[in-house]
Amino acid sequence: MHQTKSDMKKIKITVMRMACYRDLMEKFENPIEHACDMTLGRTFIVENCQQPEGMCDSAWETLLPWVKELAEGGGNFFDGWMKNPHSAMISCNDGFRPVSFLVETVE
Repeated sequence: MHQTKSDMKKIKITVMRMACYRDLMEKFENPIEHACDMTLGRTFIVENCQQPEGMCDSAWETLLPWVKELAEGGGNFFDGWMKNPHSAMISCNDGFRPVSFLVETVE
């Protein structure tokens, strides 16, 4: 059952935690002047599964399957993983400075 874009639920994405692994960066990463524009507590509203302005492209690629499932009314990932079945805690794929995002349906 696929919903039309007008039936899709809005999704809120919130930056919950930002980590930085300096030891790994020093050992493996080439110097990067500016790697991430996320800030703790920043929120994004997703409508019709469209990437929100200001969302990192790489993070969006990681979040999109979860966003899509929630927007289409799904949830309850991994049989009860989250206290709120209409949410997921997902991290971007940056192994040096991962950002954890709370992805949740807007009621």
